[in-house]
Amino acid sequence: MNYYLGLSLSSGSTLDSGVAIIDENNKLILVDKYYKMNDIIFFFENYSSLKQSKICVSMPWDRTMLEGKWRVLAKPYQPVATNPHMPNIDNWTQRYATRGSDFFRELKEEQNIEINRFELYLTRQSLHLNSCYKERSPADCKFLQQTLKFEWGFDDLPNNMMPMSQLEAIVGAILAREAAKNPDNIKQIAQFRGLNVIDIKSAKDFQRVF
Repeated sequence: MNYYLGLSLSSGSTLDSGVAIIDENNKLILVDKYYKMNDIIFFFENYSSLKQSKICVSMPWDRTMLEGKWRVLAKPYQPVATNPHMPNIDNWTQRYATRGSDFFRELKEEQNIEINRFELYLTRQSLHLNSCYKERSPADCKFLQQTLKFEWGFDDLPNNMMPMSQLEAIVGAILAREAAKNPDNIKQIAQFRGLNVIDIKSAKDFQRVF
């Protein structure tokens, strides 16, 4: 039995990181959340089915920046720091945090397992899981949970609202499963700290089919 693990990694220990494991029959084996990187490392070191798992880890946005609401909203969309009048002070133009990158690269090399990274919001769009609501708002969380339950066949999701990090981890697990079963439907969009960043080409071939 193969397993598919998604990790929605947060940019720091003040925010929760979600873990989700699904099997080949679209059953949720585990959903959990962690805060500290040491807890995430402890989970992987004690995960008994590591060799039988395909893993996708999200790239968290880097939230270290100058103070100001407009910078919080503008940073993820800042293309490149090419304007000399916009110096890269406090790394505010750096989109993604490097948290855990060394650990996942070393884990892949030492255990000889498949670990990829993914950009959460691009993957949600590719899987038709993006909503019209403000990202990570209660409405967005409810939309994602209901869509995963009723359109993607995760019948064992509870009716009460789950933490958003766990739902985002399920998105990563879906991508890991697709990368294993249909590699021709996977595209590499970048490399981040030694690991491939992947996304799907089309969701129409496997959505609602389990």
